[in-house]
Formats: sequence, structure tokens, C-alpha cells
Amino acid sequence: MGFKQQVLEGIPEHLPAPKLYDNSINHAPIRKDILSIEEKKLALQNALRYFDKKYHGVLIEEFKSELETYGRIYMYRFRPDYKMYARPIDEYPAKSKQAAAIMLMIQNNLDYAVAQHPHELITYGGNGGVFSNWAQYRLTMKYLAEMNDEQTLVMYSGHPMGLFPSHKEAPRVVVTNGMMIPNYSKPDDWEKYNALGVTQYGQMTAGSYMYIGPQGIVHGTTITVLNGFRKIGKSPKGNLFVTSGLGGMSGAQPKAGNIAGCITVCAEVNPKITQVRLDQGWIDEKITDLDALVLRVHKAKAEKETISIAYLGNIVDVWEKFDEANIHIDLGSDQTSLHNPWAGGYYPVSLSFEASNKMMAEQPELFKEKVQESLRRQVNAINKHTKKGTYFFDYGNAFLLEASRAGADVMSNTPSIGREFKYPSYVQDIMGPMCFDYGFGPFRWVCASGNPKDLEKTDKIACQVLEKLMETAPKEIQQQMADNIQWIKGAQDNKLVVGSQARILYADAEGRVKIAEAFNNAIKNNDIEYVVLGRDHHDVSGTDSPYRETSNIYDGSRFTADMAIHNVIGDSFRGATWVSIHNGGGVGWGEVINGGFGMVLDGSIEADKRLKQMLFWDVNNGISRRSWARNEGAIFAIKRAMESEPNLNVTLPHIVDDELLNGLELK
Repeated sequence: MGFKQQVLEGIPEHLPAPKLYDNSINHAPIRKDILSIEEKKLALQNALRYFDKKYHGVLIEEFKSELETYGRIYMYRFRPDYKMYARPIDEYPAKSKQAAAIMLMIQNNLDYAVAQHPHELITYGGNGGVFSNWAQYRLTMKYLAEMNDEQTLVMYSGHPMGLFPSHKEAPRVVVTNGMMIPNYSKPDDWEKYNALGVTQYGQMTAGSYMYIGPQGIVHGTTITVLNGFRKIGKSPKGNLFVTSGLGGMSGAQPKAGNIAGCITVCAEVNPKITQVRLDQGWIDEKITDLDALVLRVHKAKAEKETISIAYLGNIVDVWEKFDEANIHIDLGSDQTSLHNPWAGGYYPVSLSFEASNKMMAEQPELFKEKVQESLRRQVNAINKHTKKGTYFFDYGNAFLLEASRAGADVMSNTPSIGREFKYPSYVQDIMGPMCFDYGFGPFRWVCASGNPKDLEKTDKIACQVLEKLMETAPKEIQQQMADNIQWIKGAQDNKLVVGSQARILYADAEGRVKIAEAFNNAIKNNDIEYVVLGRDHHDVSGTDSPYRETSNIYDGSRFTADMAIHNVIGDSFRGATWVSIHNGGGVGWGEVINGGFGMVLDGSIEADKRLKQMLFWDVNNGISRRSWARNEGAIFAIKRAMESEPNLNVTLPHIVDDELLNGLELK
């Protein structure tokens, strides 16, 4: 049976043969045994409801084995036989081109070159799932193939609820992931309800079908590293950036360091993913010995090299060894998945990779103790370096939050609202005031033809648009414009594509609209084929996350989630092809609400209208919220937006004099 026939089949009429567990693939860690006996029966009932009753006798034993062995029911038997990758849009058996574009994006998220744990349908972050099981994938692809442009597919945390009547201007798909009642949003709640098969952790772009491989975070990390060095008054050349994590998104860090021009040392405990990054060219060298690492860094500093080095081992050892060897670290951070610290997101220094995987499944409470002990030790080493002048920042992975919960020495001696930790979030000091407040965030597009020539053409179009806009851009955003023009000019040479023919750059509302408009015109003129627009949720408006995206909001509202909800609602009726809203992201389940969208450009007048309506709102909703929080850059940006659009009228804050507040005697 060919690809199209398998897609149209959905849940197979006849049971496919069981599939062997492939040890050559990077698999998700075994999840802890958290369900009661009755709950395990419920999990089996939930899984079997996808299949004809005549197969229940066979499948119940198989699913029971998966649940007991892996802590989840993945339905490995139902993995498709065809290769998983983003095919050209015309190769999908779809009645709707919009639906075909979504199928393309789903398959890209599960491409073996893109996904962290492809057989468990996890794209990145250790638990960021596109679906919970293979039945959900098969059924979703079938619905998308059958869909017409007057239907909307409703997705409940990986489960396709079904096709519902709507209209041409409605989203083709509406996605929710992990939208729990607040009192049931702790880490163990995810473990339990995910094991039951009734919710999933969509991360950010994993469960919303908009991941483009590590390129997205390569760009964000490049901008962060460049601005980090600017902040400390140093050139990246010959200076050292130390971090950790090569799995999923964090694999982008060494590549970003190379583009920025510094020396990068990135530690990783997983030998498989380290080798993958080496084979992909995302790291230049792999070192397994600490003494050899010290010698290599000395050489790189002396010769002012631009180089990325992976240390196969624990980051705690690196921090401690560099302190002992008196190697000066200029920038320091951490990108391990501490949103998921107890299930493979962070590996303690006292245990091997294999021993950690065994303990987290069999002795979860002891494993938690080991993780927290390791965090305390890591922070102690970091503190020694910062006393020597290292600039350390939290890279939005909940490192400081989990370190504080472990009792590590990360709290500020003079805390203020929003500045509880002694080290800032990168959003607080870098991305927030320099980018998000001005409306700059991760705009991305995918060439649905799969043709590299289309991507090359879109790169040139985007560059021309930005260069034109820069001619009249105010001085406040000249640096952001220049960085992104430099980025897009080097994008082809840096070989950033993994999976789909995709690109990302940071742009404000004006830039996004103008670039999208130019793409749509190029499609209309048959210069390029369809383009899918999107963004990371890690953006100006998409995410309410008090320890990351909204950490530089100091009016007390950073723990509210109105912005993300409004953003998705607004996107849905202004023309998005699909929208998504998630509980959980890069900082953890219960710690963030984030929303995203996808939009298909087809060269039509309708697409031109939709892109202008939706992209303007998608950015300026967040700028207005940041402006109301009295963020200086956002006040400037929203005033500029109101000047450009007569129908925009936003409430502006009145600023209270500090002297008036300081003179008060409060009880």
C-alpha cells in the first residue's frame, strides 16, 4: 500500500504486523509507574476505543505490555511503513490545499532528522508531543485528507475529535494541548493524565505543527549571544560561551555560537544525540575528557577561534573543572529541559546516563533527590565563576526556578518584584527590552513545494523587504533590522535547514506584513509555490510565561494569561489557517500558557486580506500589553503602530514620578 493509500486508510481495517523496538532510534525515557490498577484498566479502555472490538483481545495484551514497559501506550504496531518527512504539498491526498499544508507540517515535526523521539511522537524537550499515540496520528491524517474548506478539525490534546461544519474563513484546525483545570496542572498530573491517554504536553511548536528543526532556536540564540556580548562590552571573537544540552531545541546552541563568532562549549550526556549533532554539522568537535577539553579551550582562546565543542559528559563537571583550571567564561547559561526535570530533562552529575534512565523510572523520589543535589552543586560552581566576572543568564528553561526549589543559592539579596533571582532571565535583560517590547519576534515560513529554490527566492524577497524598511526605520530599531538582514544574507551559507524548506527571522508587525505580502504576490505571479507562515510561540504576544516571555513585565501581571488567550482568539477570526493554545512549554507544565498559529499563502486576494489583518493583530496585541506594563520600548512601538493604523486605539499608561512613591510612608 502506497503513501496516499495509507493516509486515506486511517486506522487500518486489518491489523498490521507488530513492529520491533528499534534500538538505533533515540527513544523517550521510560516514564514512571504512576497509575493505580483501576487507572491502568482505564488507560487500556481509552486506548482500545480507537479499534474495532474484534481486535481488542490481541491489542489489550500488547498495550498492557507497553504501559508496563514504557509507562505509556504508544501503539508502536501502528507506526506507518512510509518514510516520515515533509513531502511537497501536491503529494498529499487532500481535498483542501490548506489541509495538505497542515499534513506537511505534522510530518515535518515527526521527521527523524527533526524529532527528538520520533517513535514516541515527541518532537523536542523530552515530552513535547505531536500526538500521544499512532492511532491519533493516523486518524488525524485521514480527517485532513477528507476535509473540505467548509470544515474545521477539532484537536483535543492530540486526539482528533472530528470534523465540524464551519466556513471558508474559519481556521481549518483548532488545537488545544494540556488545557487542564488549574488545580490539576502539576508535573505529576501530566504524568498521570498523559499515561491515561487523555492529555499531552504540546510544548510550543511541537503540538501546534510549527517546528522547523533547530533553526528556530539557532536564530534566537544567535541574537541572544550577540546581544549578550554587547551587554558586557565584548566582541564574541575569542571569548567563551558555556552551556549544556544538545537534544531537541538546545542542539542549536553551538551552531548559534559559530554564527555569532565565539568559542562555544556545550555539554551533553546522551551519546546518541551528541553524535547526531556532530554528523549534522551542528558541532565542530566532540571531546570526552575534561583535561583535553581544558587544553582545547586554551588553544581556541589563544588563537581567537570560532569553534563549537561538545563535551560528552555532565555540565556540572565542566563548570567545576573550568573553575579549577581558571578558565574565564564570558557568557554562561543552561538549556537542559528543566521544565521536565524528573523525566529525562536533566541528568544529575552523580549518575551515568544509563543509571539515570533506570532510576527515574524505578526510584523516582530518589532520582528527584539526585537532580536537586546536582542543581545545588551546579549553582555553587556557577557562583564561583560569576564572582570572577562571568555573565550568567537563565535561558528560559526553568533552570533558576528549579534550582531555587532545590535550595540552591540563586536568590537575590535585594529582591524586587520580578527580580527575585540573582541572575536574570535572558528575556529580562536581552530579548524583552531589545526585541519583544519593540515587536520583534520569531517570524517563520515554510516553502510548501519542498523546493530549495523556492526557499532561496523567499530569502531574497525577505532581505529586499527588510533593506527597504531599514531605510526609513527609526533609530530605536536599527540594530534589530541590521542583525536580521545580516542573518538572512548568511542563511544559505550556514546550512540551517533540517527537515522542511523553512526559514526564520525576527521581524516586527510591519516587517511581517510586508514580507508576507511580497510572498503572496510572488505566488500569484507563479514565481514560487504556496508558503506556510507561522512563528514560535516564544514571541511578543503568543505566550504568558512569568519566568520567560513575560518576565520583563513588572506591573504584577506576569502571572496572568489573558494575552495568550486573546491572541489565539483574535488570530482565529482574523484569518489563521490553524490556531493552537497550550498549557506548558519550555518552562514547564503549569508554568505557562502559550498560543500559536499557521497561515497558508496561496496567492489569492483573500490570503492578502487575511495576512494583513492577522499579522498586525498578532504582534500589536502583545506590544499593547507590554506598553500598559510601562515598558518604555513598547510605549514607543504602540504609538508608532497607532500612527500607521487609524483603527488602532490603545490605552496608554500615565507614568508616576518615583519621587511621589518614595516619599510615601506605607504600613
